Amino acid sequence: MACRLPTQLATTPGSVDYHAHPLLIKTPSHLPCRHALSPIRLGRRRCYVQPPLVRCAAAAANLAPGTPVRGTSILVVGATGTLGRQIVRRALDEGYDVRCLVRPRPYPADFLRDWGATVVNADLNKPETIPATLVGVHTVIDCATGRPEEPIKTVDWEGKVALIQCAKAMGIQKFVFFSIHNCDKHPEVPLMEIKYCTEKFIKDLGLNHIIIRLCGFMQGLIGQYAVPILEEKSVWGTDAPTRIAYMDTQDVARLTFIALRNEKVNGKLLTFAGPRAWTTQEVITLCERLAGQDANVTTVPVSVLRVTRQVTRLFEWTSDVADRLAFSEVLSSDTVFSVPMSETYGLLGVDAKDVVTLEKYLQDYFTNILKKLKDMKAQSKQSDIYF
Repeated sequence: MACRLPTQLATTPGSVDYHAHPLLIKTPSHLPCRHALSPIRLGRRRCYVQPPLVRCAAAAANLAPGTPVRGTSILVVGATGTLGRQIVRRALDEGYDVRCLVRPRPYPADFLRDWGATVVNADLNKPETIPATLVGVHTVIDCATGRPEEPIKTVDWEGKVALIQCAKAMGIQKFVFFSIHNCDKHPEVPLMEIKYCTEKFIKDLGLNHIIIRLCGFMQGLIGQYAVPILEEKSVWGTDAPTRIAYMDTQDVARLTFIALRNEKVNGKLLTFAGPRAWTTQEVITLCERLAGQDANVTTVPVSVLRVTRQVTRLFEWTSDVADRLAFSEVLSSDTVFSVPMSETYGLLGVDAKDVVTLEKYLQDYFTNILKKLKDMKAQSKQSDIYF
């Protein structure tokens, strides 16, 4: 029987004397089938969770109460990602003592060390590796998400529950979690449902937190549209009317640290959105204008994506593909991924004029890349003359 994705998390961590014993953490090792558990209710959603005990190796001495922790000490989870690296750069520029949780890999994240951060190896899928990374940390900023080849639940569900419970057990004083705008309105999309459940879990566990919902990153448009247009390759798009207010990850990082320093924001849910919401076709048209050439657009109807998802759900080995194609349901719903930002700007004391627009971001990119291409062509001609 296929397992049902969670629509809500268990919220009682259990009573454990964390100072007298090695750290004990309850975290789900799987998403059990519906028939195996009785549901736990929280609001209008239901969840089927069985959190077995996982023993994490952490010395009791590290958990003693009263140990001073500097307010500038932060741990960035997902530090090598699109948003994570901007969070690290911003934190270092503002004088924070930055520690980065990075999964062991053949090619170490040396660029983080070069910037001045400390890199610690751990894996959210191995809860016993997490506690040591939290010793001496005041604030955790969670930017992590699973890799495309991984099941969505592995990092974004099981790993996050382990991280959050570790943070609670070890007395982390603030937890910043990045979520997805409108995640509470789309329980049919596994990743969005898991994000919403994680929000609920953080709140109900009693962590001092800031939850930030995001709409979309401008950086993702470079590889998706800008580069293929310049290389005269196919650009894939849909006929969906969905509009997304993309934001530069540098602006996301800047606003995040303004919020982090603002005590009025503690415990709040914020949504960051760019100045304007764009459809896929509008983004492609803008890239064509700035690149000075037409795009070879291949349009995939949303109905095709929807049928593909239904087919891939039939087989266990393609269930992860089906989960990711679930966004096709959102694309076909005429959703606008944007919110008015005036209230948020007022709360944070930010001028809307300081937030980069998509036009400015892409114009800067195309100006720089076209200049480099022109310089390379000039150098190539000089070399030809020389030889």
